[in-house]
Amino acid sequence: MPLPKNEAWFPTKTYGYGWGVPKKWQGWVVMAIFTGALFAGTLLIRYHPLYFIGYVAGLSALLFAICMWKGEAPRWRWGSDE
Repeated sequence: MPLPKNEAWFPTKTYGYGWGVPKKWQGWVVMAIFTGALFAGTLLIRYHPLYFIGYVAGLSALLFAICMWKGEAPRWRWGSDE
C-alpha cells in the first residue's frame, strides 16, 4: 500500500506516470544500492549475457516493489498537484 505524500520515499513525477527523484534519505540509499548492485552484476556478462539480463530484470522488479511499498501511489499527472 503506497504511503501518504509526507512519508513517501519516492514521490510521483510532476509530468507523466511513475515516480520521480527520491525525496527522503532512505530513497537515496535504495537508489545507491540498486546502482551498486547493477554495476556489480556486470561481471555476469563474462558467463552469458542472458544471466545479466535476468539479473537486471530481478533487480528492477525489486526496485519496483520497494517503490510501490514506500512511494506515493503512481498515477498520470499533467503538472498539477491534485
